[in-house]
Amino acid sequence: MPTERLTFTGHDGAELAARLDLPEGPHLATALFAHCFTCSKDTPAARRIAARLAGAGIAVLRFDFTGLGHSEGEFENTTFTSNVEDLELAAQALDARGMAPGLLIGHSLGGAAVLRVARRLTSVRAVVTIGAPFDPGHVTHNFAGALDKIAEGGAAEVTLGGRPIRIGHAFVEDVSAAALAPDIASLGRALLILHAPRDEIVGIDNAAAIFSAAKHPKSFVTLDDADHLITRPGRAEYAAEVIAAWAAQYLDLKPPAPPPGAPEGIVRVSEADPDGFLQDINSGPRHHAVADEPLAYGGTDRGMSPYGFLSAGLGACTSMTIRMYARRKEWPLAHVHVDVCHDKVHAQDASGVTPEKVDRFIRTVYLEGDLDKDQRARLLEIADRCPVHRTLEATSQIVTHAG
Repeated sequence: MPTERLTFTGHDGAELAARLDLPEGPHLATALFAHCFTCSKDTPAARRIAARLAGAGIAVLRFDFTGLGHSEGEFENTTFTSNVEDLELAAQALDARGMAPGLLIGHSLGGAAVLRVARRLTSVRAVVTIGAPFDPGHVTHNFAGALDKIAEGGAAEVTLGGRPIRIGHAFVEDVSAAALAPDIASLGRALLILHAPRDEIVGIDNAAAIFSAAKHPKSFVTLDDADHLITRPGRAEYAAEVIAAWAAQYLDLKPPAPPPGAPEGIVRVSEADPDGFLQDINSGPRHHAVADEPLAYGGTDRGMSPYGFLSAGLGACTSMTIRMYARRKEWPLAHVHVDVCHDKVHAQDASGVTPEKVDRFIRTVYLEGDLDKDQRARLLEIADRCPVHRTLEATSQIVTHAG
């Protein structure tokens, strides 16, 4: 996933740091991501969601609000309103590049911000909230013990997410007065609400209130056992896949034809998790899968292993070849399924010595239907003629070029 670092000017003139995650293939749409309260653009959830959307052809801009992460400015001088202004300026920066956002995604208080700003952005066609509060003032319970100090001194240091940060009185007043119900009721865009029932920071009742206030089209999807920050990679990946599938209905994602000269398209494999082995696999512009390694081998077991995909190719080709032959012969084959397992075994030479290991695929073909003995035998013979079978038995040539 190519990532471009860039900056744009925030509401008070400070330079805000951003990352623009770009698709490796065709750019089909653009999303703008607003991170959670006092977080940054580089949270695991933000990175994972951006990577998955980029894999689906959607570029994603994620940035640090004023005074957070790598952005300039003082967070204690910001307000909920100024965060919304930063979000609008981020959209303008994208528009200046010819990439006006069609999708807004907001996490936690960032979700409240996208609900507030969406009507101001004519390019936006769909909005997603993740663990968002219905009442933005809800965030003040995170530093309730310091509210008196903030009121007395104008600002005070509180600990959020295990790190100290200064909160200003203007922020408390502004966020407490913010009311989203009118913005939600007149959103005028498709809305997807993602929320975890066990969210201890922003309760699930907030999602219910947002859903009730919104008009159709609106959707709600539970994140099951996810925490508020969606720290588990599997939950973040699930959220990203839901967003990508849902957004396709509203962003008019029309991928181009596969590259000329490649009838089956190009298969592109991109690293999705640099700390593990998870891989994004895109076959042309339309098909996506993930590959991984089992937990025992240091992976996270969120996809088939490379040898699993190889076995799947043999099994799928075998089943298709048998079906094609039976259909042409008009034989009563009701159903076929193929079990394939892979192993490394010692090769046997004429002397009985076992010098090296070779790959062995054990394939079991199950045929259902009113077939006679000869028909079943012939279909098993046909299994050996499937193209992938022949490729695996033959000597292949792999040519590698530097990209």
